[in-house]
Amino acid sequence: MLCGMDPDTMREDGGDVYWRRRMSVLVAVLVVVAVVAWACSSGGSGPERASSAQSSPSATPAPDPLLAGLRTLAMGTANPSATPSPTKTTASARPKRPGEPCAEEDLVLSLQGGKDKVYAGGIPPSFIVTLVNTGPVMCKADVGPRAMEIRITSGADRIWSTADCVSGDGTDIKELQRGVPYVHTLSWDRRRSSTDCRSTPAYALPGTYVVTARLGKLRSTKGVFHLR
Repeated sequence: MLCGMDPDTMREDGGDVYWRRRMSVLVAVLVVVAVVAWACSSGGSGPERASSAQSSPSATPAPDPLLAGLRTLAMGTANPSATPSPTKTTASARPKRPGEPCAEEDLVLSLQGGKDKVYAGGIPPSFIVTLVNTGPVMCKADVGPRAMEIRITSGADRIWSTADCVSGDGTDIKELQRGVPYVHTLSWDRRRSSTDCRSTPAYALPGTYVVTARLGKLRSTKGVFHLR
């Protein structure tokens, strides 16, 4: 029967066999590569991996190491000069020593109005200002009238301030022990103040006023009172 077969048919059959063999070899190579990749990414024995999959069905599958390596290689190729930035280290804060200037974050400033919120004519409003050191050690703070200012306003109008017309340098350094409040009491004569100390200040008109204490960036709560 082979002797009677057409030579063209034999060439066609031989070509098909040739390509089938090449496809078989290629498929075998792909299977071997897949098996090796699976073995490398398994990270352990088969039973342990199966048990882990059964115990946590919602666990995210492990990333393909081949794909991870390709991503790393691609990132390095896109920016070959990139180098990892050095890790920034924060130096530990130096322990505070007694007698150093107080840090604002360690101070608590508060203000209380007089006994009555409404002051009849001729009665000067009085206020109590307290400053407390909450830091670990004793510190020093300037509580002079310029540094620790008590200001009275009425709307946008600046009525009176302890920083106006201060004689001398206006500083008053106090040692603040931890938790021991510094207390300052003052009264307002109901007169306006200004930086021009040569003129005689006028009396404030009846109405509603707001008083606050200031020390650096610290602000006390606002105290509202009324003059009659």
